[in-house]
Amino acid sequence: MDFVLKEEHGFSYIDEGEGEVLLLLHGLMGALSNWGAVVEEFRSEYRVIIPILPIYDLPLLTTGVKSLSKFVHKFIKFKGLTNVTLLGNSLGGHVGLIYVLAHPEYVKAMVLTGSSGLYENAFGGTFPRRENYEFVKEKVEYTFYDPKTATKELVDDVYRIINDRPSVIRILAMAKSAIRHNMKKDLHKIHVPVSLIWGRDDKITPPEVAIEFKAELPNADLHWIDKCGHAAMMEQPQEFNKLLRLFLDKIKK
Repeated sequence: MDFVLKEEHGFSYIDEGEGEVLLLLHGLMGALSNWGAVVEEFRSEYRVIIPILPIYDLPLLTTGVKSLSKFVHKFIKFKGLTNVTLLGNSLGGHVGLIYVLAHPEYVKAMVLTGSSGLYENAFGGTFPRRENYEFVKEKVEYTFYDPKTATKELVDDVYRIINDRPSVIRILAMAKSAIRHNMKKDLHKIHVPVSLIWGRDDKITPPEVAIEFKAELPNADLHWIDKCGHAAMMEQPQEFNKLLRLFLDKIKK
């Protein structure tokens, strides 16, 4: 992904194209590259922005999903954004849900794929064999339907992160915060249009999670992608972009 990373006012972000804003939020061990196919497809028609969430930089006592939502609000205000369509994968979806509850006036619509917020089956509470590269590789492959999607570069990145002590402590704190902050009782308050684009073979946030989101959100539609795991925009980018375009066209009307 050959995009310019901007550094400004303590924020690091990608900002491509012009028009209505698509704000993309990555997951717990996600990276900007996870959204590469979405940026490529839509930057000619939309302003596509990806802020790097400060998952590894927050003070340990404030490491949690609410802190990330506050960070997103500071970023949106700093950039003067309005009428934003939020897209979130995994933890990014959870942060987006918390954000829209607190600041609905800034959000036009949402797209959730493999979002946490109800239930997730992630690495678990610890990384008992984090020094073991093959163990980490298996865990990254578990994220996808096709293990080949877990490239060596991706596995190397996760291995490096979870073998850095300050980073792994924050990952575990963030994961526990996400589990504690269950959204079920609040979802009925979210009235913006929401599109749930879900991998039918997601083992992290399995299909029943998407079905529950659809039942609890007042204005949601649900689309499945076959042979697809937890990160649909990476594993099945063409199908994901097709469904995303249908939703964006619908909310234009």
